[in-house]
Amino acid sequence: MLSPAPDINLRVLLDRDAPDLFRLIEKNRTSLRTWLPWLDSQISVENSLDFIRATRTQNERKEALTLAIYHRGLLCGIISVHRIDWPNRSSMIGYWLSEDQRGHGIMTESCRAVVNHGFNVLGLHRIEIRCATGNRKSQAIPERLGFHKDAVLRDAEWLYDHFVDLIVYSMLAPEWRKLHPP
Repeated sequence: MLSPAPDINLRVLLDRDAPDLFRLIEKNRTSLRTWLPWLDSQISVENSLDFIRATRTQNERKEALTLAIYHRGLLCGIISVHRIDWPNRSSMIGYWLSEDQRGHGIMTESCRAVVNHGFNVLGLHRIEIRCATGNRKSQAIPERLGFHKDAVLRDAEWLYDHFVDLIVYSMLAPEWRKLHPP
């Protein structure tokens, strides 16, 4: 478990979390669908359980690290270090947060903790965050944390009925340690 702030905890999802995760997705389905392409695969508690089990397997194989975000004891989102490329010591971070919890610094602090973990515990050298060009709230997180804007990938993600461009932000371990000393 990571605790980026006194009222924020990050932990691995357990099977028993499936109903809460599904309720959170249902509650936020419209806002999440604006920027995330996987909502159509999450239509039941069983789908959430499958997701939890798949992420646990990826975590065990060290292919990813997917964590639930808890704010004041309530599940409010997900953050993941995924597509870990061990030979190149690089990865990406993806995240989403309940609409009613946005704007309180929860995701920024969660990202800060996960990036610290990626560099200082996992030994990664490069971490990327990719955001749709229209998703200003998601872009604000890497910008706030000092990530470098590398490029815009044109038509890089299919979002239900159209492609979206993605901004690629990156951070290198030495840059992170300089910007965010322990």
